[in-house]
Amino acid sequence: MATTVEHHGVNIVTLQAGDSIAALCAPGDIVLEQDGAGWWTRFVDDDGSIESYDAPFESYNKALWTAKAAAEFQAE
Repeated sequence: MATTVEHHGVNIVTLQAGDSIAALCAPGDIVLEQDGAGWWTRFVDDDGSIESYDAPFESYNKALWTAKAAAEFQAE
């Protein structure tokens, strides 16, 4: 089951295996999702489309800190 942390008014949602971005996330959310390559930081746009960085991070902590920095930027 996904977990959510709010940072500067932005939800950072960490998905578990089998969780769906479309089912659990809303526009403006930042999503952390792990696959075989690492931890992806994804952004849910207002129209529901998903954007992400070009490469995953090697650890959850690096992805989380990047998401927190992005949330601070979004909150401005």
